[in-house]
Amino acid sequence: MKFLLVVVGLALAVAAEEQIFSNYHEEIGIPEAARIKFAEDAQDFDGSRIVGGQISSLGAHPHLGGLVITLTDGRQSVCGSSLLTNTRLVTAAHCWRHGGVQARQFTVVLGSVRLFSGGLRVNSNNVQMHASYNEDRLANDIAIIVTSHISYTNVIQRIAIASGSNNYAGTWATAAGFGRTADNVGISNSQEKRHVNMQVITNAVCANTFGSDVIIASTLCTATTGGQSTCGGDSGGPLAIGSGTSRTLIGITSFGSRAGCSRGLPAGFARVTSFNSWINARL
Repeated sequence: MKFLLVVVGLALAVAAEEQIFSNYHEEIGIPEAARIKFAEDAQDFDGSRIVGGQISSLGAHPHLGGLVITLTDGRQSVCGSSLLTNTRLVTAAHCWRHGGVQARQFTVVLGSVRLFSGGLRVNSNNVQMHASYNEDRLANDIAIIVTSHISYTNVIQRIAIASGSNNYAGTWATAAGFGRTADNVGISNSQEKRHVNMQVITNAVCANTFGSDVIIASTLCTATTGGQSTCGGDSGGPLAIGSGTSRTLIGITSFGSRAGCSRGLPAGFARVTSFNSWINARL
């Protein structure tokens, strides 16, 4: 009987773990691309409406590169990225391929508060995914985008990458992106680039939500405080510390709960310190 109770208890514990998305583009990216495009076309762009974060002025996050993704079947999806050098950006591997859906081109959008218009727009199909990327668990969820030369300006700048052994637990960091501000938002919400401040938590705490199969050493998690977090469409974008020219990239937006981003659950990122050597070898 005791053995049976232990087995039942373990089964319930596994069942209680939050699930991450299984097909980013179908579940999130494609509908989000359509929503953002429609919102940008429809809004009056007065910058007066924002939910779940703060609106970002042009140049506030000059390292952020929006990604308009053209899939092999011609549909569009969206993600984010971070500019590392004049010819390299880093993003999440699942933005290029996930759940059987494959991208054929990224349009990198820099120096713009909108995703489908304005700014510098650079096309690339040269994407180098981590060789050990696991689509099911989103392990090693990182990729490098190679582009033609991008000149730095006052609104387009590179970001440094974190190194060393700091796990950043307790540190406040800033995520930026073009994704939605909450679950089930409509086109009436302002659709400019925005940012949100979140506190890094330990992997042990994060594993209580997602389980130890998903939360591994190269994962970094943040708490969702006051309903503010990364959300659909922010994948691949930056989690950074510092300010101005002293910003450092510590995380690459990877996943949240499949049930949505407004439930107060942690958000998951690829931990940049774990991939520092891998990134530097490709710069």
